[in-house]
Amino acid sequence: MTKTTWSVDTAHSEIGFSVKHMMISKAKGAFDNFSAEIEANVDDLTDSKVEVKIDASSINTRQEGRDEHLRSADFFDVENHPTITFVATDIKKKSANNYDITGDLTIIGTTKPVTVDVEFEGQSKDPMSGDIVAGFSGETTINRKDFGLTWNTAVETGGVLVGDEVKIHVEIEAHKEA
Repeated sequence: MTKTTWSVDTAHSEIGFSVKHMMISKAKGAFDNFSAEIEANVDDLTDSKVEVKIDASSINTRQEGRDEHLRSADFFDVENHPTITFVATDIKKKSANNYDITGDLTIIGTTKPVTVDVEFEGQSKDPMSGDIVAGFSGETTINRKDFGLTWNTAVETGGVLVGDEVKIHVEIEAHKEA
């Protein structure tokens, strides 16, 4: 089967996350700037090439003070580690449209294997551009401490400010390149 190159439409895509805040709620955010190299046959993604690059400084939790703290050496240290990457190393088909994509996730210089549960949402012809467009959704959970993201502080009522588990969700709309 022939692989096709796909370009991510970032206006219709998102890489987001949520993490427990003060042990009682969730803080949510996204990275506004990212790119991906995707070579895939959407009929069978098992032989695909997927490489994602995220601009760590583009973190957006809708609270500038928190975003600045997340960009600091306490968290993403964007001055020394400007890019977060994910490179697929293995793709297994679980059902007709569902895959486990395992790859190397690198955050602040630490690389660990992570498996993302991905669903191929289908493809369509864009009525505006005429492009063939494919949709993908994915989810995974990581422990931030595995990547050296260890900053925390105690809260007065017990527990900590930032939870260890980070849920990551990905929504990708990709255009087939000619």
